[in-house]
Amino acid sequence: MRRFQNLLWSRKAFVDSVKVYNHSYIYMPAFSMKTGTGPSLRVYYTLEDFDAKQAVLFANPNFLRDIGKFWKGKGIHAKRLSTGLFLVSAALGLCEEVTIYGFWPFSVDLHGKFISHHYYDNVLPDSGFHAMPEEFLQLWFLHKSGVLRMQLEPCEDPLIQSSA
Repeated sequence: MRRFQNLLWSRKAFVDSVKVYNHSYIYMPAFSMKTGTGPSLRVYYTLEDFDAKQAVLFANPNFLRDIGKFWKGKGIHAKRLSTGLFLVSAALGLCEEVTIYGFWPFSVDLHGKFISHHYYDNVLPDSGFHAMPEEFLQLWFLHKSGVLRMQLEPCEDPLIQSSA
């Protein structure tokens, strides 16, 4: 909404910025809340108008509601779960193995180095909106019990590994 002026004026810039993702999906919460419908549809039509390689997936509001209830029962009390937790929940239902990266609610990494947050503006999440530490804790429990794998360090570059 900010970076691309709600896709009212910067449509080509948006399409150019997602080209790096090739034939991937862009997840949009079009029908989960009123404020998401307009921007989600603008993303869909923008990608269609420019014949982009990416496809838009719209979240099912019933799935979002049920997942929200599930995680609330596990102790995550937030106005809204993060998009990441919704996608991890979907992956756990669809995939045999799930590895996640980027679910680190602290401002420094394991080595004390500052890390960025949020995928588009590097702003820390509003603690009154999302409950990132609670989400992290639940995902850590799933990691420790073997349900998923949580990658806390950057992934190794395969080119560097193969030459060693």
